Amino acid sequence: MAVSHRLFSWLIFAALSLIWGSSFILMKVGLQTLTAYQVAALRILSAGVFLLPVAVKQLGKIPKEKLGLVILSGLAGSFFPAFLFCIAETRIDSALTSILNALTPIFTIIIGASFFKTSIPRRKVLGVLICFGGLCLLFLSKGKIDLSYLSYSSLVLLATICYGFNANLVHRYLKNIGSLNIAAFAFAFLIIPAFLILYLSGFFSLPLTNNYYMYSIGAGIILGVLGTAVASVIFYMLVKRAGIIFTSMVTYVIPFVAILWGLLYNEHVTVLDLGCLAIILSGIYTTNK
Repeated sequence: MAVSHRLFSWLIFAALSLIWGSSFILMKVGLQTLTAYQVAALRILSAGVFLLPVAVKQLGKIPKEKLGLVILSGLAGSFFPAFLFCIAETRIDSALTSILNALTPIFTIIIGASFFKTSIPRRKVLGVLICFGGLCLLFLSKGKIDLSYLSYSSLVLLATICYGFNANLVHRYLKNIGSLNIAAFAFAFLIIPAFLILYLSGFFSLPLTNNYYMYSIGAGIILGVLGTAVASVIFYMLVKRAGIIFTSMVTYVIPFVAILWGLLYNEHVTVLDLGCLAIILSGIYTTNK
């Protein structure tokens, strides 16, 4: 790989890490005046509108028999996780959310073995066990944990399960369709339900010109356009330029970006939290090396 080519790949990598790592705090900012359902719906709607021209142009390139799977991919890979993350962040910190999100590769492996008949080498089993140990320690480090804390944390885990299912779905049934085409059509389909949720939640009756509301709305739009639509394009670009192994390293950087944002917003992050993150990331490394 030429020096200039490698440097550009690293620049893309840094941009992707910053964008995805910042998504968690953007959700928290959006929740300052908007409800979790409004922030998530605004995110999906913004991404859909942004990618709509691509969807219209490329619609004919998706086989009709695959349209249902593309829609299912959009629901599992974007729609449901967006709402699960926002609801979870009404009770738990964005930094903790990002740490739990790092478990996505592990659930991808577990779901692949359980439902898609993917074989799991012993090394990957060891990695799963390491991650599970790190997750248990993370919860124990919080001291006295009530049912509410566990239930809202479990929403993040459910979102990562959705991601894992979607990754296997795309790999098994949609790998011959362009990734950007999949994302564009899936988000275009989600425009209508996202708009309906905004309408039914009373979003358009809010004082949207108020500075506090505009701040949260801006965070939701940035989350949709940059954190979802543009990040997807960057991700696919990086995969083509540098390969999936290099791109998968983003998983290791995202939590640290999110934790830095959390500290800037006065969220409570302990050394023990970072230790648990290190254990989880070591488990991910063991499964992917």
